[in-house]
Order: sequence, then C-alpha cells, then structure tokens
Amino acid sequence: MATTEAPSRQRLLTIGSVCRRLKAEFSDISISKIRYLEDQGLLTLRRTQGGYRLFSEEDVERLETILRLQRDEFLPLRVIREELAAGAGKERRRRRTGLAALAEEELDADQLCERAGITRERARELEEFGLLEPRIEGAHRSYAETDVEVAIACETLARFGIAPRHLRAFRSAADRETGLLEAIVAPALRSRNAERHRAGLEDLQALAETAQALSELLFWRNVRRLAG
Repeated sequence: MATTEAPSRQRLLTIGSVCRRLKAEFSDISISKIRYLEDQGLLTLRRTQGGYRLFSEEDVERLETILRLQRDEFLPLRVIREELAAGAGKERRRRRTGLAALAEEELDADQLCERAGITRERARELEEFGLLEPRIEGAHRSYAETDVEVAIACETLARFGIAPRHLRAFRSAADRETGLLEAIVAPALRSRNAERHRAGLEDLQALAETAQALSELLFWRNVRRLAG
C-alpha cells in the first residue's frame, strides 16, 4: 500500500481531524466553513477515490493563515486570495502578541516601508496620527516588527477609503485600555522584589488577554448587529 512507502511527515489528515486540531485556536471552525473556503478557491485539496478531502501539513498551514487573516486583520476573502497568491502563506508569520513579543527585531524606515509595502510619506502620516511609534535617536528612526503589521492593517483599511486620520480612535481606545491595566499592575511592576515583579507580569499578561478578548467580543457583537 502507498501509505507504507510514504514517510510519516507526509501523513494526510481528514477534514474532521483538521477541525479538531484547529478548534483550540479557532473556536468557530467547522467542516462547512472549510468546504466554503475550498469552494471560494482558497484551498486546493486532494481527495480519496471516494471523494473525501485530504490535507497535507502545507494545506493545514495555508488554512491557518487564511483563518488568521480573517480574524486578526479582518481581510475579505478577495484580499486574502491576493495575499496568498503573492506568497503570504509562506512569508507571513503568525503575529506575535503578549509579553513574549517584547524582544522584537528593530527595523529602519526603509525596511519598514519595504516589508509593509508603503511609501515614506505614508509612514510619516501614520506616525503623525500615532499609529506608528518609532524609537528616535538623533536623526535615526527604528521600528519594531509590530509596526510593520500595524502599517499593513492601516494600508488594507485605506483600500476601503479609511484614511489614517480616521484610525486615531483605535489608538485612543488602545491607550485607554492600557491605562486601565497600568493602574492595576503598575505598583507590582515597579517593585524591586523579583517575586512580586514576576507576579505583576503574570497578572498583566492575564489581564491583557482577558481585556483583548472582551474588546473582540464586543466588537463582533456590533458587527453582527450591523450585518442584520
């Protein structure tokens, strides 16, 4: 049989197995949703003689990319298809969030613009409205990797006519939420006691994750109401 010749890393998964595997990260994943993405030309799956879909690890990674672009960047399927055709499925890494992302690679302005696909003028405009936050030393500006993804999200919204000046509300909301967390954990984070400082970091991570989840729930509730 062919399965005896194929190495274990080439083992193919059924659509049910893929659903169970991704459920922890994507709670709304379903077999019908995967079938829909395939119908829209975003997935090209091999099938058994009986017509059952089979996923390679590469197929699963592509599906994860699609789902993250939908969830994290709110991209429509048409734009996701373009992103994947341009190689986003292989090049885009999962966004690093949380305190584990503190040590990010630093980029200069040219690297930022190249990776985000924006002009220097657009970068300056995003800075003007507080959407990009470079670290400035003399005449040199350096940016974190997160700034690249912020710039990409802003540029995607610009395709729908949403200018950077309209996005200040997102920055203001993030500042307010962060300020609330700061009021709670700042004493522990300023402590010279290593144990208390570590506990403060753990509390900050937990608070941030919960606050982010609440913001997302409220946002999508409003979006569903908008959709009728």
